Amino acid sequence: MIEKEETNSRSGIQVIARAAAVLRALKGEQTGLSLGQIAKRVGLARSTVQRITSALMDEDFIVTSPRGGGLILGPALSALAGAAQYNIVEHCRLLLNEITQKTGETTDLAVMRGIGMVFLDQVPGTHRLTTVSKVGEVFPLTTTANGKACLAQLPEAEAIKLITKEWARTGVQADISALLHELADVRSSGLAYDLDEHAIGVSAIGFAFTDWHGELHAISVPVPSSRFDRQRAAIKNALLEVASDIQSTFE
Repeated sequence: MIEKEETNSRSGIQVIARAAAVLRALKGEQTGLSLGQIAKRVGLARSTVQRITSALMDEDFIVTSPRGGGLILGPALSALAGAAQYNIVEHCRLLLNEITQKTGETTDLAVMRGIGMVFLDQVPGTHRLTTVSKVGEVFPLTTTANGKACLAQLPEAEAIKLITKEWARTGVQADISALLHELADVRSSGLAYDLDEHAIGVSAIGFAFTDWHGELHAISVPVPSSRFDRQRAAIKNALLEVASDIQSTFE
């Protein structure tokens, strides 16, 4: 009896692991994947993938894409992600306040999505001239401090895929080797920089971290470029202190 229960337990764990693999395969896919494409990505038989996706569709974790006809992540999963997102905002709020108190500058929290960096929270700076972004706004990956910080955390092949997709979508023609070299520097120092790249007159420093669910987030400090040089050291030190604290939290 005990042996049967252990067998059933192992089988249940395997099903959960396979379902998680299917969901991860669909992450960031806007037009969806076919059963065959999912099976190839997760290394399972098409019939097995069909059974898993059918069960996930019954729970609205997966739906059919209205644009491409393939399978995409569904609204039930988005609702769960929203709940987790709320937790990360609550968890980081004190850290954002701490950075703003030390620097006087605006501090942002963003999460990496396939199309860019989505702003989740912001603590406004105390200077008369500050930079402000709207929560929910989506910023690019390749020209922002938070975006580059997250790209640097990815395997190079995955980073290249996201970079080329963004550049193709925005019509950018640039030297990818230069950006990859910059990302290597980000991995080494722990900090990424945006020096008037995303918006003229605004510079920023940021770092990335992975939360409990394996999602990449970034905390960044945008500053009017007119005072960036004199604020740079204070921002850098404040971010590195928080980066050390937050990384130990999620380990």
